[in-house]
Amino acid sequence: MHAAPYRQTGRPRGWGRRVPRKWVHRLEPRISERHRKGAVSGWTRGRRLILAWWPWSIICLYSLVTDHWGWAAVSGSVALVNYLMTPEEFPPVYGLDHEFAIESDEFLHTVSGATGTVFAGNKIELLNNGDEFYPAMLKAIESAEASVTIEAYIYWAGDVGQKFARALARRAAAGASVKILLDAVGSASIGSEILETLESGGCQLAWYNRIQWYSVGRFNHRTHRKSLIVDGRVGFTGGAGIADVWIGHAQDPQHWRDMQIRVEGPAVVPLQTGFAANWLQTTGELITGPRYYPETDGGGSLAALTVMSSPETGASTVRTMYYLSIVCARKSIYIANPYFIPDATAVETLIDAKRRGVDVRIMVAGTHNDNWLARRNSVMLFGKLLEAGVEVLEYNRTLLHHKTMVVDGIWATIGTTNFDNRSFAHNEESNVCIYDRAVARKLQETFLADTRECEHLSFDEWRKRGIWSRAQEVVASFLQDQA
Repeated sequence: MHAAPYRQTGRPRGWGRRVPRKWVHRLEPRISERHRKGAVSGWTRGRRLILAWWPWSIICLYSLVTDHWGWAAVSGSVALVNYLMTPEEFPPVYGLDHEFAIESDEFLHTVSGATGTVFAGNKIELLNNGDEFYPAMLKAIESAEASVTIEAYIYWAGDVGQKFARALARRAAAGASVKILLDAVGSASIGSEILETLESGGCQLAWYNRIQWYSVGRFNHRTHRKSLIVDGRVGFTGGAGIADVWIGHAQDPQHWRDMQIRVEGPAVVPLQTGFAANWLQTTGELITGPRYYPETDGGGSLAALTVMSSPETGASTVRTMYYLSIVCARKSIYIANPYFIPDATAVETLIDAKRRGVDVRIMVAGTHNDNWLARRNSVMLFGKLLEAGVEVLEYNRTLLHHKTMVVDGIWATIGTTNFDNRSFAHNEESNVCIYDRAVARKLQETFLADTRECEHLSFDEWRKRGIWSRAQEVVASFLQDQA
C-alpha cells in the first residue's frame, strides 16, 4: 500500500470569519459568581470618564462638523493627551481569595508561577542608607573583571555621581565592558562633567526612551529600575539612585532614608536579563557571552525570587506579587513605601487582612514627601484603612524612599517599586523577594526601628483635616493613575 500523498490544504475553510456570537463569552469563567475585589466607586468612574480619550474625540468630531474650530483644537488635544496617558496594565480583581498561607508550599509555588522563578543558593545582604550601600557598590565595581551593567532612573550631577563615574571609567580602561542605561527623563540632570569622565574611560551609555516626536506614544513609559550588576554574578537593587541626596545615614531632610539589597548567586540573572532587554530595545545591541552570563553559583543557601515588571507585558508582576502576599498573610504585613496610593483592590485586600487578625502596618513618607501629587492622593485614601484599624505611620525625619514589605516574618521583598499606579502600570521595575526567617526578621527589625521617627495617624485626625487639604486631594485625584 502506498501512503496518500501529502496535500497542503492552506488556510482552513472559513478562515477569517467572525467567532459565532454565542461562543464569544460562553466558555469564560463565571466571574460574576465570584467575589470581585475592589468595587469601583462612582467618583472613580466619573474621573475615568473625564480622563478617557473617546468622549473628547466625540466632542472634537462634533466641533469640526459644526465649524467650532477652537473647541475642536482643545478637545482634540485633550483626547490625544488622555490617550497617551491611559495605562495599558490590567490589575487582578478576581482570584484573590486563597486558603493557603505564606508559610505553605502552595504560596511559594503560586507566587513563583505567577511572577518568576525562585532560585536557590543565593547570598543576600541588606544595606541601610548611603553610608552602607554606596561603599559596597563602589567596591563591587572596583573588583569587576569582565563587565559592569547599570540600569538607573536617577543618576544626578554631584560628588557621588563623579565618584561612580571615575570608578566605572577605571574599570572600562582596564578592559571590562561597562554599559550604562539611564532614563532620559530621570537622569537628564547628570551634567557634562560626569559624561566626559565616562567617555574618557571608554564606557558606553544609552538613554532609555528619549522624548521624540516618533516615540510620543511611549513617553509615559520610564525605566524606574536601579540595577548594578558586576560580572553577571553580583547585583544591587533597591530604592536608591546615584546622587548626593543618598549620602549619609538619613540624618536630616537633605539626606534621604533608603535601602539597597546586595545579591550574589542565580537571582542576579533576571536583573541582567532586564537590563539586556532594555539595552537591546534602546541600542539594537544584543549582549551575549560569559562576561554577562557566567555560571552563577553564589555559594549561598537562600531562596530568592527576582521579579522584573514591565508595562509592556500588560500586567504588573510586582503588583501580582504584592497582592498574593497580602491575601496569603496570616500574622503580619509591614509595608514601607514613600508613595503609597493603593487602588480599590489593594485597599480591600488590606482591610480583609486586618479583619482576619493580621497586624497591618503601613509606613509612608510624611512631611518631607517630594511628590505633591502622590502625597495628596495618599492622604485621601487613608480614611478606609484607618477606619478598619490598619496602622498608618508617617516618617518625618527626612524623605523615606525605600520600598519594602515583610509578611508573617518569613517573606520579604525590597526593590524599586512604589505602591502606586505609576510603578505598576507605567514603569520598568524590579524587586527581590526572599523566603527566609533571618532576612525577614532583620528587615522587620529595621521597620520597627524606623517607627520611632514616625507619627501614628488616627481616623479622627484624618476626618478633621481642613478644607484646603481636601480641596487639594480632589484636584490631585484626577491624576491619581499618573501618581
